[in-house]
Amino acid sequence: MPNVSHHSALTPAYTGRLSTTPLPTLRLPDESMEPQQTYQFIHDELMLDGSSRLNLATFVSTWMDPEADRLMAETFDKNMIDKDEYPVTAAIEQRCVCMVADLFHAEDLRDDDPSTAVGVSTVGSSEAVMLAGLALKWRWREKVGENWKGRTPNLVMGSNVQVVWEKFCRYFDVEARYLPMEEGRYVITPEQVLDAVDEDTIGVVAILGTTFTGELEPVAAICAALDKLAHGASKGPDVPVHVDAASGGFVVPFLHPDVAWDFRLPRVVSINVSGHKYGLTYPGIGFVVWRSAEHLPEDLVFRVNYLGGDMPTFTLNFSRSGNQVVGQYYNFLRLGRDGYTQVMRCLSDTAQWFARELARLPMFEVISDGSAIPVVAFRLVEGTKYTVFDISALLRGYGWQVPAYTMPDDATDIAVLRVVVREGFSANLARALRDDLLEVLAKLDKSDMSGFADTEAHFAH
Repeated sequence: MPNVSHHSALTPAYTGRLSTTPLPTLRLPDESMEPQQTYQFIHDELMLDGSSRLNLATFVSTWMDPEADRLMAETFDKNMIDKDEYPVTAAIEQRCVCMVADLFHAEDLRDDDPSTAVGVSTVGSSEAVMLAGLALKWRWREKVGENWKGRTPNLVMGSNVQVVWEKFCRYFDVEARYLPMEEGRYVITPEQVLDAVDEDTIGVVAILGTTFTGELEPVAAICAALDKLAHGASKGPDVPVHVDAASGGFVVPFLHPDVAWDFRLPRVVSINVSGHKYGLTYPGIGFVVWRSAEHLPEDLVFRVNYLGGDMPTFTLNFSRSGNQVVGQYYNFLRLGRDGYTQVMRCLSDTAQWFARELARLPMFEVISDGSAIPVVAFRLVEGTKYTVFDISALLRGYGWQVPAYTMPDDATDIAVLRVVVREGFSANLARALRDDLLEVLAKLDKSDMSGFADTEAHFAH
């Protein structure tokens, strides 16, 4: 009989090794597999994940043009850090930084040399936050002089910030001064900020689109209060402001162009934004930009040789794929200001329609209606026999992932549901969600299932 290879290319995936011998998952298998079998094994297991398009918990983009998919697939293998080998990808990164800085009205952009924007692309806003925080700390050190070693720097922010700010403070020895929330108010106030800052405050963080409710914090009012503190009769501390625009940075300029929150306010020194949120690009891509070069301390910038020239770099990560930058550049060229405006208006209209539908139901109180950014947050009124966690759990049976969670300190007794309306979540899908929600409410009204869901549900950013 002819010898038959154990790894015959003709071996069907479902009648060979996969159907007879379980594959090890915590150690390397002893034998190799055919590409088709390997693909099928992993593909089948991934089917158990939820549908990303129906995940209304995440702000992260789950759909892009097929042409963007193709471009990103073609550039997976380009290492973003290797600017000498991939000079075009490096140039595209700087173009994106310049476009973001221009969108946020940065100072250092000159008509004769628009490449002077000060910023960098990052792995989402998490790295961007770390870099912005380091710049604030280093600037504070320069201001206080040699005595900084005997002092404890602090950062003032709301208890509604993303957890990465807590990480920054813990990793880089900064005291986190959290400003509490309260029922009916889920953003910080200028009065809270003034009470918290002192000579050791490296900065104040204001959020443009909180992850809890999607609301915009009063950046202009906070800056005005700090201006008065610094330049008033008492000559208080002169504290810079960083805007965490991870969620709202690619929304507000198009939906609310007259709202001053960016570098039009002189006290704002740096801004981070997530390209993989409303920048409409797959994860993970973000940006951090500074008002001007003076706000990024030179000690934090490393110099590398770039085609015989001087290439500054300021990152926490090293090797990473350039395809996210390419995907972001595709969106910038493909959409332009007009396209982003149309997309954001469409998403906002869908969010506000859904909020109006909720407001018609007697059991719900709408906290944010999607008019600031396309995020709808809502809670149950007092006396409802079931919880938001019950609603969230039952919606999963229809395929929807709608997070339920409690609000930050000092409003942890308030539990809410949140729907993030993203590109790909059409008006038809919004109507389908509304119809499924009505069915869930009818089931809960007729049953004794109240409180069956885990009230310690994970908060999804």
